[in-house]
Parts: sequence; C-alpha cells; structure tokens
Amino acid sequence: MHPPQLYSKIVTATVVFTLGSGMVFSQTTLVTANTIIQNRYTEITQSFIKNTSRSEQIKQLNQEAMRLSRQNRFQDASPKLETALAISRDIQERPLEAATFNNIGRVYQQQGKFPQAFNSYLQALAINKELSINEKTPGQAHIALGKTYSNLGYLSELQNQPELAIFFYKHCVNNREKVRLNPAAFTGEQLDAYNLTVTQTYYALGEELLKSDRTTEGQRILDLIKVEELEEYLQNVQGNQLTAKGIEITPPEKPIKQKLDQSLDSAVVLGKELTKLRQIPPEKRSLQQKQRIQQIAENQQKILDEFNNFINRPDVKAQLEQISRTARRQNLDLESLNAIRDNLARLPEKSVILYPLVLENSLELVLVTPDSPPIHRTVAVKKENLHQTILNFRKALENPSLDVKKPARQLYDWLIKPIEKDLTQAATQTIVYAPDGQLRYIPLAALFDGKQWLVQRYSINHITAASLTNFNTPPSSDLRILAAAFTKGSYTVEVANRKEIFSGLPFAAKEVENLATIVPGTKKILDNAFNPQTTVPQMDDFTIVHMATHAAFVVGKPEDSFILFGNGERVTLKDIATWSLPRVDLVVLSACETGLGGKLGNGEEILGFGYQMQKTGARSAIASLWAVDDGGTQALMSVFYALLPSGKLTKAEVLRQAQIALITGSSSQLGQQQDRIDSIPKSTVVSLSHPYYWAPFILIGNGL
Repeated sequence: MHPPQLYSKIVTATVVFTLGSGMVFSQTTLVTANTIIQNRYTEITQSFIKNTSRSEQIKQLNQEAMRLSRQNRFQDASPKLETALAISRDIQERPLEAATFNNIGRVYQQQGKFPQAFNSYLQALAINKELSINEKTPGQAHIALGKTYSNLGYLSELQNQPELAIFFYKHCVNNREKVRLNPAAFTGEQLDAYNLTVTQTYYALGEELLKSDRTTEGQRILDLIKVEELEEYLQNVQGNQLTAKGIEITPPEKPIKQKLDQSLDSAVVLGKELTKLRQIPPEKRSLQQKQRIQQIAENQQKILDEFNNFINRPDVKAQLEQISRTARRQNLDLESLNAIRDNLARLPEKSVILYPLVLENSLELVLVTPDSPPIHRTVAVKKENLHQTILNFRKALENPSLDVKKPARQLYDWLIKPIEKDLTQAATQTIVYAPDGQLRYIPLAALFDGKQWLVQRYSINHITAASLTNFNTPPSSDLRILAAAFTKGSYTVEVANRKEIFSGLPFAAKEVENLATIVPGTKKILDNAFNPQTTVPQMDDFTIVHMATHAAFVVGKPEDSFILFGNGERVTLKDIATWSLPRVDLVVLSACETGLGGKLGNGEEILGFGYQMQKTGARSAIASLWAVDDGGTQALMSVFYALLPSGKLTKAEVLRQAQIALITGSSSQLGQQQDRIDSIPKSTVVSLSHPYYWAPFILIGNGL
C-alpha cells in the first residue's frame, strides 16, 4: 500500500474513533494526536521509500552480476547476487528473491557447475510455487514459475537429458497457457533471470519432441508456438479453454511430476513459516526463532536435495530414457487431437493441416489428417539455406521476367515432396497451412513439382493456429458486398522510419465496377468517401468487405503495419482489433504487400494480421504478399466474384479456381459460371500465367 493511502486510513480511523466515541478531547490532545499521525505517516513513507530503493538496488545488483557473468567474471558476479539475495530476504521481496536464485543458477551454469545450478533453480521454483498458490487467478507468479521451469529444462538440455528437458519445458508451457486466460498479467515487468525467451522455450520443446519422434505432442506445441508468437507481437492475446490445456504430462512422466509436486508442496509449507519468521526484525527475534529459521532453511534444502537425488537414481534415469519410446506408441492428448481431427473431418473437402517448423539444421514437417496419428518428416536443410531460397523465390515472384520455377521446385522438394505419399493416401483436396517464420512470406500455392503448380492440385487455406480457428462456421447465404477503393491522388506515409509514396490504383475503380456488375447491389465507396469514420461503422452490415487499396505489413511493431484509406488516413494493425465484424464472412485487401524494402523478418506481421482480423469476428481474410499488377488483380478478382455467389464452392476453392483461370489463360473451365463472366475482357485472362499475377493472394482463417 502506498503512503498516501496509509495516511488516509490512519486519519479516517482516528476521526471515526473520535466522533464515534462521544468523547470530548481538548485542543492539546487533538494537536498531540495529529502530531502522532504525522510522525507515523513520515515513518511509513520513509520505510516505503527505503524499501522501494532497496528493490531497485536488488534489480541493479542482478543486472550488474549478469553483465559480469557474461564477461566470465564469476568471482565478481557471485558476491553481488549474494548481496541481492540478502536484501530481498530482509525486505521480504519474494519475487525478487526467486529471480535472484534464478540468476545464481545461471552463473553456476555458465561455470559448468550443474548440480549447484539445479539446486538454485529449485530454490527459485519453491518460492514461485508458493507465490502462485496465493494468486486468485494465474498471473505474474505463474509466469515466473513457468520461466524457472524453462531454466531447469535448458539446464537438462545442456546435460544431454532430453526427456527431463521436455518434462520441465512442458511445465513452462502449461503455466504460461493458464495465464493466457488473463492476458493482462503478461504486461507486468519481470527481472531478466532466464536463459531463454518464452518463444525460444516453445521452439526448444518442439525440437526435442520431434527429435524424439513424439509427433502428437509435437503437433500440440507447434500450434501453441503460433499463439505465443502472437502474444509477443501483439500482446494481450486472449486464450481459450483449448489453449489453457497446455500440453499433456504423459503417464510415464507422472511419477516424476508426483515426486516434484510433493517436494515443492513440502518446501512451500516450510516457506510460509519462514516468511512469517523473517517478518520479525532480526533484533527482535528470540533465540528459538533464530534457530527455527536455520532449521527451516536446512529442511528446505534437504527436501530439494531429495528430489535431485531421486531424478539421478539409476532406476529413475532408466525410466526417463524409456519415456520417449513409450510416448511414441501412445495416443496422447486425444481430446485436443480429436478436436482438430473432428474439425477436419467435417470440412466439405478432404483436408489436412500442415505445420512446418524451421530449426537451425532442419525443417520439421508435421501433417495432421482426419484419420491417422500426426505424421512427422524431417528435411535436412540449414536455416540459412532455406532463408536464401525463400529470398530468391520472393525476388522471382515479384518480377514476371524472372524464372521462378527453380526456387519454386526446390521449396516443393523441401515442403511437399516428403509428405507427397501421405497427401495422396489421405485423398487430400485442401491443405490447411500454418507456416512458420519466413515461410509466411511465400505462397505455398506457387510451389512447383516439375509439371504444375501446387494450386493446380490443392486448395490452400492459411490459419494462425488450429486452437484459435473455427474451421466449420458456414458462410452466410445472403451475399452483401461493400466495395471500397483508393483510385486517385497520392499520399506520403512514414513506414518504419522511412517515407513511402502511395499513389491511387488506376485499375481499382474498374475492379470495383466489375465487382458491382457481377454482384448486383454491391455498395461502392471511392477515395475521400472511403475514410475510417464512415466506412468502418458500416462494415458489419455486409458479408464481404472488399478494399482495393494499399496495405503494408511491415517488420517491426503492430503500429508500423497499416491499411491506407482513400482519404489518406491509416488504420494500423493495432487499431484493427477495435473493429467489430461478427457478421462478416470475408475481408479482402486486394493491394497489400509485405517485405517492404526487401526486408524479411519472422513473419509475425502476417500472422498478426490474420489474428487481428479473426479477433474482429470476421471469419476469414484474403490479402496479398507483394504489390500486385493492377490488371492481374482485376482479372483474378473478377473471376473470384463470378464464382463465389453460386455457393457451391468454398472460398478456398473459389480462390484456387480463380488462380487456375489466370494460369491457364482461359475461363472456359468455369462451366456453369460462364454467364457471370461474359463481360470480362479476354485480354485480362491471358498472359497472366506467371505466379507474380495470381500467387500473392492468400486466404487466412475459415476457408468455407
């Protein structure tokens, strides 16, 4: 409690007592009482300031110690951490005490003193466990508890104990996912006391699970990786009951969990008693109390030592080594897996989910089908080679004069060829795709198998994460379109610390006119009338919102990415979260781009766009990955909207057919829909076969 609040309470209590007692006090007595109150307030204020400054001192000591440790000056680092530990105990700063224990463990770990590091992490774990029990809803203490588990996992990994690393990493994930139901807790500041970021922990767990061929568990963490990436990029990402389940602790892991929980529970009981005793100023403690403090500290250490001894017993080590072999043969976490399988099975077209995971020395592929356990394939390719091929592919995609087939074939060999037979066996028609890292910057549809493009074989439907996506909500049968366009003028916009000029799109007006011709009743908004103030409030009156305007998904913060309205105003990726579009089936951005200036990041801005659109309530979105030729866009959108009203095809399949129309240069394949596109000039569907024209458009979200 802050001093002003305490002062208010003291004064209030005094007044209530004085008035309520019915007693009459002399002026001298009241002045004396007021002096006592002021003195007490001063004392409390000074204590508050002293403790606050000492908290800052603890943080500074930790920061200095870790800086020294990075310079291998361990003898200088350790005393600073011991001082920080003593101060945190003196002022009863339990979270900082736990953080300091974590950093003591890190210093031991850097010196290769693994048993001492393990012991220090367990000390931190016991304190954070105690603090987490006191939380009414999972929050800061659960986050700190999870990160301490991550330290234990990383330490186990360093000692070549993959099963133990998996066990501890899982506990980090599970504590983290509990907090996601209360995402505001993530905004609190925490002292740097951890070896890995949370995203790195999730990746490390995914890598260890897949290396151990524990594919079902691997699929689960690959999905949660996307959720954690969204949290780090957008912040305050709300979880649900599916994400809150975390990742299952398997039956072979449960004896270790039981022993750990027993150890922590015993340590917590002692810790609570120790906290009460330490609240007594040292000079006022009796001899018995001093002895009890010493005894409790020794007993706590003994409990944690017992757990350490337990996991190092030969029989327990043998059991740990058996975990992966046992886990491979079991159908783990069937509830989460069956929910995904059921979603896939209820889709009108035979569908699978493909998760790639980009690691330093390999590309891991996990394929989920409705009828079989998840399938795992490892592709031996270094991350740097993969990234270079992605960059080459992007450059070729953005220039129709370049031969795109060589990098397209190489990426096909890495991403699709290893699962070709599995796709055939599952009779796949649609690939639901959850790309990882820089793979988000390239369209899966434009991979080339040597004879044809992938889109000529499969519909492609991107998602953020299966646990955040509703696959099966059907679209509205009543097609109502709002079509807006930025057609003239130009605006200078600052994008990620540089200025870009965005000019009106000459073909955008024609694009909107064609759309209105194909779908009568379409409402058109152009240029200055196309502004956020009047456009956004009416979006939810329509089932499709089509915006023929610039949008930029830029590496950096969500505030750097934006949609440019026709009057020059921008709506950032952060702002989109305030839109409410629960009745909108599809939002189309027909002229957006990523990788401005040739800079590719990790693709969080594309992942973030998909999630923000999903958060508005809109079921899906279509966006482009690079600045597209206006004529090509007009042609593709004309075919897309010619097919869509029939209601016979999913949105994913409609997009596929529109892309094939541009590839083949003919719309004759559209059969019964031919009458809807008689007005499209033949010239718009010829000479557009290069992926530059048709491949940038990706569908994100519900593909129905």
